[in-house]
Amino acid sequence: MCIEDVPFAVLMATPQDIEDLAYGFAITEGLAGFDEIADVTTEETPDGWRVNINRRADAQRRLPRARTIESRSGCGVCGTSRLRDAVRSLPTVQTGLTVTRAAIMRALAGLEAGQVLGARTRATHAAGFADSTGQVLLVREDVGRHNALDKLVGAAARAGIDATRGFVLITSRCSFEMVEKTVRMGAPLLVAVSAPTSLAIERAQLAGLSVVALARADGFQLFTGGERVCD
Repeated sequence: MCIEDVPFAVLMATPQDIEDLAYGFAITEGLAGFDEIADVTTEETPDGWRVNINRRADAQRRLPRARTIESRSGCGVCGTSRLRDAVRSLPTVQTGLTVTRAAIMRALAGLEAGQVLGARTRATHAAGFADSTGQVLLVREDVGRHNALDKLVGAAARAGIDATRGFVLITSRCSFEMVEKTVRMGAPLLVAVSAPTSLAIERAQLAGLSVVALARADGFQLFTGGERVCD
């Protein structure tokens, strides 16, 4: 992944929806807002895909998170050498969205149905976006959970979806990186099939994000922001 042709990170990713990944990565890393990205170019090479993100001339030049080694699919902060580089300030989620328990269960079923690659390989993660009724509008898959969510963020931005009017679902555990990506996307609620870490809960509370986890066919548990979920 390059920014203005300068190498920035190496990602181990599934070679689908690469442009979505680039847009989402730029947004969740705080490198640029969607409107600040001029274009994304991709090139297949013998070693993989080379992706370059060009920002608009008037885009704010944000300081990127410093990395000393490549990013890997299983880690969103690989290569960071200082805690303050890994855990950064976040905006506060601003929305009065509420969803029903039935909507969350409907969305979980829709996320499972939308995992085409996962059904074939049983080796990928998925991230989905659902509207307030639980209808799944987008699903993105990748070998890495962070990449899947970045792809979703990029796809939603490119499709002009207002993230404040729905919620995110992920098939992985709820780490603090997944919380931060959801907050930067602007979604007010994150639903995870596995458990959250203590740092994820802390970061979600600070940002005003609602977290539902251990979400399965037989129910789920509310960890933060319970006012957004009703019967």
